[in-house]
Amino acid sequence: MTLTPTALVLLGLLLAAWTVAAIWAVLAARARQKRAEASQRHARRLGRMVDESPALPLLVRVDGRIEAPLRLANWLGLEKVPQYLTELDGERVDGGSGGLSTEKLAELTEAVRRTQRTAAPFRMVATPRGSTRSLALRGHLADPQVSPGGAALVWVFDFSDSESELVQLREDAARARGDFAALVGLIEAAPMPMWFRSPDGDLRLVNQAYVRAVAGEDARSVAETGVELIESVDGLTARQVALQSFARKLPIERMVSATIGGQRRALRVSDLPLGDEGVAGYAVDVEEMEELSRDFRAFRDAQRAMLDQLSAGVAQFDVRRQLTFANQPFQRIFALKPTTMLDPPPFERLLDLARDAGRVPEARDFPAWRRERAGWFTASAPQEEAWTLADGTHLRVVGQPLPDGGMMLIAEDRTEQLRLSAVRDTLLRTRTATFDSLFESVAVFAPDGKMQLWNRRFAADWGLEDTFLDGHPRIEALLDRISQKLVHPGRVRQVGDAIRSATLDRKQREGRATLADGRTLEFAGVPLPDGNGLLTVLDITDSQKAEEALKQRNAALEEADAMKTRFLATMSYEFRTPLTSIGGFAELLQAGLGGELSEQGNDYVAAILSSVARLGEQIDDVLDLSQSEAGLLPLAQEEIDLLPFVTKLVEERAAAIKAGSITLDMRGDRSAGRLTGDRRRLGRAVGHLIDNAIAATPSGGRILVELSGRKGKAQIVVSDNGPGMDAATLARALEGIKVAADGKTIERRQGLGLPLARQLIEAHGGTLELLSEPGQGTAAIVELP
Repeated sequence: MTLTPTALVLLGLLLAAWTVAAIWAVLAARARQKRAEASQRHARRLGRMVDESPALPLLVRVDGRIEAPLRLANWLGLEKVPQYLTELDGERVDGGSGGLSTEKLAELTEAVRRTQRTAAPFRMVATPRGSTRSLALRGHLADPQVSPGGAALVWVFDFSDSESELVQLREDAARARGDFAALVGLIEAAPMPMWFRSPDGDLRLVNQAYVRAVAGEDARSVAETGVELIESVDGLTARQVALQSFARKLPIERMVSATIGGQRRALRVSDLPLGDEGVAGYAVDVEEMEELSRDFRAFRDAQRAMLDQLSAGVAQFDVRRQLTFANQPFQRIFALKPTTMLDPPPFERLLDLARDAGRVPEARDFPAWRRERAGWFTASAPQEEAWTLADGTHLRVVGQPLPDGGMMLIAEDRTEQLRLSAVRDTLLRTRTATFDSLFESVAVFAPDGKMQLWNRRFAADWGLEDTFLDGHPRIEALLDRISQKLVHPGRVRQVGDAIRSATLDRKQREGRATLADGRTLEFAGVPLPDGNGLLTVLDITDSQKAEEALKQRNAALEEADAMKTRFLATMSYEFRTPLTSIGGFAELLQAGLGGELSEQGNDYVAAILSSVARLGEQIDDVLDLSQSEAGLLPLAQEEIDLLPFVTKLVEERAAAIKAGSITLDMRGDRSAGRLTGDRRRLGRAVGHLIDNAIAATPSGGRILVELSGRKGKAQIVVSDNGPGMDAATLARALEGIKVAADGKTIERRQGLGLPLARQLIEAHGGTLELLSEPGQGTAAIVELP
């Protein structure tokens, strides 16, 4: 079959149309494909944006089915998104290790149902189990285009970081509020006045201490009335000073005085600008600190004045090792000049000055030695050294570190102390040697009864071993040893009592002990000034024997004295009776009663009477002298006027003076006065002196008798110009009757005049003094009271 051209044309047109349609269809398909790919890319981009957004959607349908991205499951701690809302607790998905808690899930379910029924939105917060993530859920009714049929759309936000920040901010805010409240309470309770001023200087806030200080009613009234605590100083008020601080943006601190509670107190006031808010201020009561400072200064001055009175040198150095004080002994010990204290040197420089003055020990390496001493500042304990100087001075130096980093240097001159120590050692050795050389045995006991010192004779007297005494035994052990040496061991208590009395009672006590070997020891406990007791022991065996002999001799002497007394008592009768008889018969013969006597008979009778008178005087002299030496001389008490008394004695011897061709010179006046005594015996004494002068004066010689009164005493001087006597003759002239050398017999010295005169004058309380020189004569001086 052949096709017509028309048919071919139509066929061509049809094919062309078909081709065009195919091309259009292909192009249209490509365009739709591009739009689809674009839509897919847009959907993926939107999905990705949703996945990356801070809020994830949770679509809950009416039947409880849910739609949510996998990321939400991860937030909830689930491996995949469950199908229903009730499965968000994770029990059906992974066994309950994630998801919401039962309570939160119930709350979410109720909120979703309420939204689906009422279209009311809701908000809640939830934390998945086992997670610290905080999720915020905001639900509302979903748009019909999203899900028709009343589904609920819940947006889930992860605000963990924000929640942490919020929690931190809440905590900070709570802490700030607490701190602010505490600060306000602290300011209110502060014991110091505190206030706050506005930028214009007006008071805005004050605390209770401020109110009490200004005696106000309350803080508000004080702030409103502007009552100032601080008075004007140098024309500036407290407000003006605060404005200066605010303008300069610098704190201002000053010391002022204010009246608080009726007392003037020292305050340290500070004004502190607080940016543009105003100025804060507070006042610290430093009155006690000022008092302490004044007391410290006074104490320091008193301490330094006291240190100046010490014999030890004291210097103080501060933390910079600078000399701050040195007392006078320190300056003297280290030879510091007065100009040195005007600019006190540091420690090292002070050692240099001391070295120049020769007041430190010689050191081979002085810089190293000085560095070692500088290390005392950092030492943990006091450092002490002994310095021996070139001039022989010995110093005890102590470096005392102070807590503030300084040091106190103490220097004590121990030269004299060491010398005294050496002297003491010498004295101790001398004491030991003296103890050992004593005739007595001695021992020293301490108050606790321990034996301290003893000499060698102590051990010998008591028969004790040296080894026993070297152990310094106590009293009990010593008494136990001594008791073995005694005749009566029980009497050893006397020795212990003497020791205890000396050491404890501080009283002296004596006693005697008889040893078994026949010796007798006398002991005494003597308290010593140092609190110890001294026991002295003396062997009195020989002296006791001598005492017995003396007692026997004394008994013999007493018997001899009794015999002498009896002799003197009978001698007067035995001598005077025959002499009186002789004299009486001689007087009878002289009177002619026996007949007329021849001239030669009368001469004999006269010679007998003269001899009787002379013998009577001699008997009286012997009796008076014997009684005077025996202390038995009786004295009469008569009133004697000395001038006529002496004159009568001289007149009685006028004949003897004339017969010897002797010139008598008598001087005297009433100034001699009167005295009470035995006229007869005192006349005999002075008469003997005149008789001796007459006998010693040659023919043509001269005798002086002078009577005077001197210083309440009467003085009688009888002198001659005879041959005089030497010292030996003068001594014999004054000797009278005395006990012989054998102690039993009595011997008589030649001449009784002077001895008797001396005895009689001394019996009247006077004195007799003889002055004589060969060729110059003799003078007897009598002084009577």
